[in-house]
Amino acid sequence: MTRLFPCLLLLCAVAAPLAAPAQTQTQAPRLDKLKVDVKRIEVDGQRMYEVDASGSVLAPPASVWKTLTTYERMSEFVPDLSSCRVLSRNGNEVIIEQQGMARFLFMNHPIHLVVRAIETPPTAIDIDLISGDMRHYESRWNLFPVPETGGTRIVFSSRLMPGFYVPGMLGTTMIRGDIERMMAAVLARIDSQHANKAG
Repeated sequence: MTRLFPCLLLLCAVAAPLAAPAQTQTQAPRLDKLKVDVKRIEVDGQRMYEVDASGSVLAPPASVWKTLTTYERMSEFVPDLSSCRVLSRNGNEVIIEQQGMARFLFMNHPIHLVVRAIETPPTAIDIDLISGDMRHYESRWNLFPVPETGGTRIVFSSRLMPGFYVPGMLGTTMIRGDIERMMAAVLARIDSQHANKAG
């Protein structure tokens, strides 16, 4: 199985929340399914990948915020992320070091990143690359309350350019798969923690 960017889930520019579908009185509120879109774009003459992903959970924004900003525990549930530690914190600025593994066909490529997270509680986290195995990385998390469920719509977006070769359209497919696994893991973790508290 190919896994290119397991640790990039932490790292995202975002879309506005989608309007919730109308509900009848007999229908339970519908959670949006996980959606992931990846495309190749050109910015200032450089080709990179643009990621937009979203999904919903029953947990309120405060609980989602806590999960996303407890950086040291990310390696417990994000696929192929071996470590994540806070190097420094100054107000709403957090410097984070991440170690992981990119799996491409029959090769394993270690990934090391140092990123800056700017927190805007309790709705947004902006992340940009300081150093590491990426030529370009910027990302953003946005949290939107879902009044119908009391839950949260989570939107993640990113622009990235690996520091190593990734093959064209095949790379798009592989990155989409990685982001889907990463987002699914985060949503599952949040749902699990919410269920434990509710129970």
